[in-house]
Amino acid sequence: MLSLNKIQVTQGTFELKAHFDVNAEQNVAVVGPSGAGKSTLVGAICGFIDLSAGLVMLHGHDITQAQPDARDMAMLFQDNNLFPHLTIAQNVGLGIRPALRLTGDEVGQVNDALVRVGLTDFGTRKPSELSGGQQSRAALARALVQSKSWMILDEPFAALGPALRAEMLDLVAEVAAENKAGVMMVTHAPEDARRISDSVIFVADGVAHGPQATTGLLDNPPPALKAYLG
Repeated sequence: MLSLNKIQVTQGTFELKAHFDVNAEQNVAVVGPSGAGKSTLVGAICGFIDLSAGLVMLHGHDITQAQPDARDMAMLFQDNNLFPHLTIAQNVGLGIRPALRLTGDEVGQVNDALVRVGLTDFGTRKPSELSGGQQSRAALARALVQSKSWMILDEPFAALGPALRAEMLDLVAEVAAENKAGVMMVTHAPEDARRISDSVIFVADGVAHGPQATTGLLDNPPPALKAYLG
């Protein structure tokens, strides 16, 4: 279980609070207006943003002070965070060893991950030689080799068209299920939340509200969410 125990993030005049639990292996969407703090929330959970108060607990352990790479979480960023001077296989290998001194078995893990995301013959290419969708697949492969219990997505597919974005979301769901991992996904698109998530965290007015069932919340939204959905 992932538990946010009265956490607070303060950045200048901006403040975000959260206090709730998310069950293991759950698929959760994070929605809310632009600037509400969705990326701040997942950044704090993953350890990229410091808390001003509260605790982050994972599997019953306090990880509030743990570095991002020491948390049982793999994060996919908006820009996919691929290094342009490295090959796709090397970018994926960073998920195993930042120094890229991989054993034979680890090279096999990288190749298996590339096969799983549909990039079998792309390992020797550079990111600039791939389409946006293929770059997203490479970033997902890097998350896959990390074998973490949570996959955290900060709108990594936002630049893709609807059909390709839906395809990538389905692939994320499949990969997460195979690895018994939970998914927490920031999105601006209600249709994406309906497609992949069991529940929704709504962020607005300085508060990240605890998960509620996706269909019930989006079909009968409270006033603040209704205003956001338009």
